[in-house]
Amino acid sequence: MKKTKLSLITLLISGVVLAGCGTDTDQGEASVEKVQEEIQTNDDQKETTPSEAENTKFYFTADEGGSISKINAFSNDVVEIIEVEGSVHNVQVSPDGKMLGATVVPAMGHGEESESDAHGEDSHGEDSHGDDSMEVKGKALFFDIETNELLKTIEVGNHPAHFVFTEDGKYALVTNSEDNNVSVIDIATLSVIDTIDTGKGPHGFRISADSQKAYIANMGEDTISVLDLETMKEEDRITVGSTPVTTGITSDGKTLVSTLNAENSLAIVDLESGKIEKVEVGKGPAQVYIAENDQFAYIANQGTKGAPSNSVTVVELASKTVTSTIEAGKGAHGVVTSSDSKYLYVTNMFENTVTVIDTEQNKVVDTIEVGEVPNGISIMK
Repeated sequence: MKKTKLSLITLLISGVVLAGCGTDTDQGEASVEKVQEEIQTNDDQKETTPSEAENTKFYFTADEGGSISKINAFSNDVVEIIEVEGSVHNVQVSPDGKMLGATVVPAMGHGEESESDAHGEDSHGEDSHGDDSMEVKGKALFFDIETNELLKTIEVGNHPAHFVFTEDGKYALVTNSEDNNVSVIDIATLSVIDTIDTGKGPHGFRISADSQKAYIANMGEDTISVLDLETMKEEDRITVGSTPVTTGITSDGKTLVSTLNAENSLAIVDLESGKIEKVEVGKGPAQVYIAENDQFAYIANQGTKGAPSNSVTVVELASKTVTSTIEAGKGAHGVVTSSDSKYLYVTNMFENTVTVIDTEQNKVVDTIEVGEVPNGISIMK
């Protein structure tokens, strides 16, 4: 239950008790019980709303403090905090909505850097990849969406970052930032079947709708690696700009986007012509997400831990212009939309919350407290 709801209950009960001062004690206690019953009745009614009961969906945050927050997409209530040993960097729901994948960096000794500091002061600022002295063998975890049961733990490379399923449900890919490669996991066997080399410091990425290509942002250089998932080879490397963090690809596979953290901009790449245009966004952009209709790209501007940003930039892809800037929370980082693109969900790393935005009004409609240092985010479609 959120703090706001707890505060409301406290105020209501306090009000009844104060009103009952000087009257019969039993009457005051009865009034308190009545208020509690009314609250419980309202909660029960909310929980049994037909539209929710028939098609309950959840979204999940990767909490670097050692957990995954599971949130009801209908009520925006946290329904489960799944404890994980280590720092959870990224999560993604499988296309069939049955499994949740996550990347985890094992817990380190006292005094060593945390995952949120692993890329420099701001998690996505100064480059620290390529430091071979820090080898952190990571894991990919698979959970049952319905029961939250851990299905499988798979060892991947050093310092795993993002986790993405292919749309056809055959594979899951994990970027290994310290190894400069990607682990390919076969979903049928839940085992690593291949490793594909990339540029330096591979980090956030997306896979094309036809499951043929993966576009990997190489934070340690200024490129995007294009992986062919039939040959399991890197087929191209596109120079886009300084410190690309994550990518997005339109459903037709023609337009690629990437946040450029050090340039405070979004690179928009026409994959047919090779032309690259840049749009200025907020400070220290982290993740980008393209809405289902391919009309808008949503960019979470994280800033740095010392000077956090707290905004989401909305870019119309056709005109390549900023149409809106929406205030979120401190350290806006992960971003995803609902399947109908009506709502946008943003993790705020430096205040442990998720901001829910109505995309038709570009207005914040809710703020939810989640686990410590929420990073990646994913929703059931």
